Amino acid sequence: MKKCFLIVLIALFVLVVCGCNRRGDRTYSLKMSTQLSETSTMVEGFRAWAEAVKQKTNGRVEIEVFPSAQLGSDEDVIEQALQGVNVAVLTDGGRMANYARDIGIIGMPYIADNYDELRRITESPTFMTMDADLRKAGIRILSYNWYDGPRNFYTNREINVPQDLNGLRIRTPGAPVWVRSITALGATPVAMGWNDAYSAMQNRVIDGVEVQSTSAFPSRMYEVSSFITKTEHFQLANFIMVGERWFSTLPAEYQQILVEECKKAAIENAQKILAQAENFERQMVTAHGMQMNNVNKAPFVAAAERAYDELEFRALRDKIWSEIGKR
Repeated sequence: MKKCFLIVLIALFVLVVCGCNRRGDRTYSLKMSTQLSETSTMVEGFRAWAEAVKQKTNGRVEIEVFPSAQLGSDEDVIEQALQGVNVAVLTDGGRMANYARDIGIIGMPYIADNYDELRRITESPTFMTMDADLRKAGIRILSYNWYDGPRNFYTNREINVPQDLNGLRIRTPGAPVWVRSITALGATPVAMGWNDAYSAMQNRVIDGVEVQSTSAFPSRMYEVSSFITKTEHFQLANFIMVGERWFSTLPAEYQQILVEECKKAAIENAQKILAQAENFERQMVTAHGMQMNNVNKAPFVAAAERAYDELEFRALRDKIWSEIGKR
């Protein structure tokens, strides 16, 4: 009997140890989707994030990066994430406003003056209530601090004040926040895909674009426009989201690593983006003959107030600014 009892104990011990080993050896995979191209500096940042997570989890959490919309449109990937699929996607306040309206404020003109201010806004108490609303909708934002630089106007007419934009058809993405904002600044917004912007400028379908330099230079906008007007009206904040259902399957330790390394990679990548934007702008001026116009931003900031009133964001903005010490 004692021998049988001992055999049973040994068998139970083996089962427990093997079970623990299996749980400990479990791996998790995440597919990171973006519309950005293979050569994008931000894609480089996603790969740095993936490598850091792999190292910190001893290879048990692996992130594979899929640039150039290989996994489909952002909207499709967001829907997959909500269904619990192991996908992440680079997104923004405009898209996330479909799930938590107020988060769209991060895309408003002159909400922030620079990257540091943008980060402080996304860490403010009020912004965190929006984050809680997204979680209720099944969305987990891993990091709010990915950045693609400030956006400026590229035109063939010199722009000095908002009135100079009157009558100009300016390409902008179709998000309501951006459309209203460009209207407030004086231009006529034209929503179209970025891939169509060059030919539209070339054929005079539009009179200009508003875009960050990290996209303008690779798209050779210097060939179809003469002026860069440094309004810096939008600070281009990006988020990385996954579905709450998938995120909850990760052990708490891995959840923390995934989030912390995402934020760290974003901060490092933002510095590269800013340096790259400066380099691209210098090349567009010195090598391609564009004229850089460093305008007085005050009239543009004043004009942007109209968009805050129309979208009923003024009170929310002032509350957030108070929290970060901007006012």
